[in-house]
Amino acid sequence: MNDNINLWEFVARHWEKLLEQTGQHIGLTFMSISLAIMVGVPAGILISRQRKLSSSVLGIAGVMQTIPSIALLGLLIPVLGIGAKPAIAALFLYGLLPIVRNTYTGIINIDPEIKEAARGLGMSYKQSLLKVELPLAMPVILAGVRIATIINVGVATLAAYIAAGGLGEFIFGGISLNNTTMMLAGAIPAALLALIFDF
Repeated sequence: MNDNINLWEFVARHWEKLLEQTGQHIGLTFMSISLAIMVGVPAGILISRQRKLSSSVLGIAGVMQTIPSIALLGLLIPVLGIGAKPAIAALFLYGLLPIVRNTYTGIINIDPEIKEAARGLGMSYKQSLLKVELPLAMPVILAGVRIATIINVGVATLAAYIAAGGLGEFIFGGISLNNTTMMLAGAIPAALLALIFDF
């Protein structure tokens, strides 16, 4: 591929492929974060109620984040095959820790007097959780979701290694061909996605 063309010319020639990869990238991120929220928020609530479990659950989630992303994808391929499934599973595991930790932190740091006042008004534990604790903890929980989303936008570029698509196709294609324009065509949209999801 000719490396002498500028970025705008490259994008003009390959805009359909770029849109397709961007859609795949958003899909991988959205699916994994949705799963991480569905599992992470209840897990954070559970360990805020059962404090003895907190160190174990947070420890396991922390260990998952320390595994290099390429290695984790490699471990998942024999189980889930090649394609989107192992990519979504890996991104889900990477997104868990910030969501679980922030849910737990947000709930346990609520003033105990507020919880007592809710119970004094006759609220059950469930009502207190849904109407008082979760709304107060929501800014901290959403901060965890933001962190997890930004992490996943970056890690999702590696999905191209296992034929799951995404903007990593242009990035790694550019690396293998020593084509800076091609690399930027994948890297810049990935960075923009991270900024957009952060907002």
